[in-house]
Order: sequence, then structure tokens, then C-alpha cells
Amino acid sequence: MSVSLWRQKAALYGLMFLPGFSWASWVTRTPAMRDTLHASTELMGLILFGFSCGSLFGVLSAGKVTHRFGIRTVMAAGFILLLMGLPVLAAGLALQSTALAFLGLALFGAGTGWIDISINIEGAAFEQSSGQTIMTTLHGFFSFGTLCGALLGMAMTALNISTALHFSLVFVVAVLMALMMWRQFPWSQPVEDEHAQQENYLTQVKAQLRDRRLLLLGVVILAMALAEGSANDWIPLLMIDGHNFGAAAGTLIYVGFTAGMTAGRFLGGFLVALFGRVWMLRASAASAAIGLALVIFSSHAWLAAAAVLFWGMGASLGFPLTISAAGEGKNSAVRVTIAATLGYIAFLVGPPALGFIGEHAGLRMAMLPVLIMVILALCCSTSARDEQQTQNA
Repeated sequence: MSVSLWRQKAALYGLMFLPGFSWASWVTRTPAMRDTLHASTELMGLILFGFSCGSLFGVLSAGKVTHRFGIRTVMAAGFILLLMGLPVLAAGLALQSTALAFLGLALFGAGTGWIDISINIEGAAFEQSSGQTIMTTLHGFFSFGTLCGALLGMAMTALNISTALHFSLVFVVAVLMALMMWRQFPWSQPVEDEHAQQENYLTQVKAQLRDRRLLLLGVVILAMALAEGSANDWIPLLMIDGHNFGAAAGTLIYVGFTAGMTAGRFLGGFLVALFGRVWMLRASAASAAIGLALVIFSSHAWLAAAAVLFWGMGASLGFPLTISAAGEGKNSAVRVTIAATLGYIAFLVGPPALGFIGEHAGLRMAMLPVLIMVILALCCSTSARDEQQTQNA
């Protein structure tokens, strides 16, 4: 591999690391944020809703603004919003202002949404231009970023460092990393033909939605993103309320899920090269289904805890492999945007909705729709065949 190509790939990985690192940095400090703001549980939920609002805005608007202003501009704006969110959040905590804290999280969420869609488009384009499979490792760096951010948050908590100082430090680190990586970024997204560029964005989306293969990929990414998001939101409580573990054990089991996610994504590129994308997507969906089934139906707590590793390994590859498959064919940017948007909506909106089921049927039964969706994804996994194979079939 040439030095230039290696630097470009490293820049992709580094810029994907940053949102995960920054996100986990403040997530680990939410108890301290609540205490600093003297917020009730209800008010803290409203403050955290700022991140969800910003994320949904960023994800839903990314396709339109990318089509109008281009990948480079939207990604730059995304990093500016993300980086602005950190000092605004720090200022809100220093001034004990819930409104500023909400605004800081909303800015952070909007920036994250634009960055995630843009980097997925660029990652898919890099794969097509270089012939290398990088999407699973790319998402692995987001998971690695969350791990590093969480460890930093734990250290800051142990050292009793204020949240304002902590977030200011994360801001400085993020700015320096972004500036270093930006110059090496590949910007490999191919320029579409002139006719496609002049077409109305909504017209392009409607045209792509007639593609049966893309619709099947949409089902897969909806299911696998829901499997990932539901684990992030519910595993600790699921283990505590559903399998009678203690609070510390529930958190430790969630760490096992994140470890499975991270390992699966870093090993994914090698495994895809060895077995192919379709077989690995099938294996991922099967692993997630086995893990979910054991968590839901097993009467042995230790077996349910071990099954979380299968859940994590399975959920790890669904999103990146589907994005990689969606990026093939004409008008790659629009196709990736559609697939990624479906995935992020499922990731953000689906898990909170499961709480309503859990309220009436228990958290174990609340995971049953997730299991059904993953089994459906397994049935649709053939849609991830290479575009050339699909045309020849």
C-alpha cells in the first residue's frame, strides 16, 4: 500500500474515532452533570433529549445539505457544530444553565449526524476507488473512540475533575486531532455525472427507492441498527430487572457487549476478505439472533450474560457491511445516505420505543421485536451480494 493511501485511510479512521470519543466523554459524566445542574430525573431526561433532537435533525437533513453544498462543506460544518457543542455544554454546566446544556447537546448531536452520514459516504467511495474493504474497521474506530472516551470519563470521575474542565480538555484534543486528520482526508467521493448533479435531490431519492436491492438492504440495516441501539440503551437494566444481576454486574455485562462490538468490527475486514460479505452478514445476523434468543428465553442468568457476547459480535458488522453494499452502483452518495439514514433512525428512535413494551411485558419480552427483525435481516442478507453478482444473477 502506498504511503499516500495509508495516510488517507488513517484520516478516515481518525475522523471516525472523534465522534465516538467525544460522545462517550460526556455520556460517562451524566451523573455529575445531573448533580451540577441540580436536575431531577425528568429534567435530566429533557436535557439529554437535546442530543436526540440534534442527531435526528443532522441525520434527516444530511442528504439534502450534502447534495446542495457537497461532502467537504457538510463534514466541515458537522465538525464545527460538534466542537461548538462541547464548550457550550461546558459553559452550561459552569453557569448551571439547563438551557445552555440542552443547546450544547443539540449542537453536538446535529454535528454528529452530519459527520456520520458524510464519513459513511466517503468510506463507501474509498472502498470503490481503492478496492479495499475498510467499512467494518472504520466503524470499529468509532467503537474504539467510545471505549477511550469512557475510560477518560471514568478517570476524570475518579480524580474528581470538574465536568467543565473535562469537556474543555476533550474540546482541545478533538480540535487538534481534527486539524491533523483533515489535511490527509481522501475526499474520494466520485463526482456524479452532470445530469445527476442537476437533478432534484428528492427525485434521486425516489428513483433509488425503486431499487429492490436497496430496499432489502434497508430492512437489514434497520434490523441490525435496532439490535445495536437496543443493547446500548437497555442491556444494563435488562440484566438487572430481567435476570436479577446487581447494578455493577449489569454494567460489566454491558462492557462485554461493547467489547464484542469492537472486536467484531476490527476483525471484520479480515473475515470479509476470507469468507465474503454475504456470508459474514449472515453469520452476524445469526450470531445476534442466537444472543438475543438466549437473553430473552434462557432461565439461566449466566447463560444470558454470556449470550450478550454473541449479541455484540453479531450486531457489530450489520451496519458497516450494509453501508458498503449500498455504496455500490450509480449515485453512490444518495444510496449510502438512504441506507445510513434508515440505520440511524432505527438506532435513535427504536430503542426508546421498546420501553413502552417493557413497561407492560417486561424488558426481556421487549427484545422480542428486535429478535424478529434480526431474523428478517438474516433472510434478506443475500441482498448484500456484489453489484456485479446481482446484475449477473
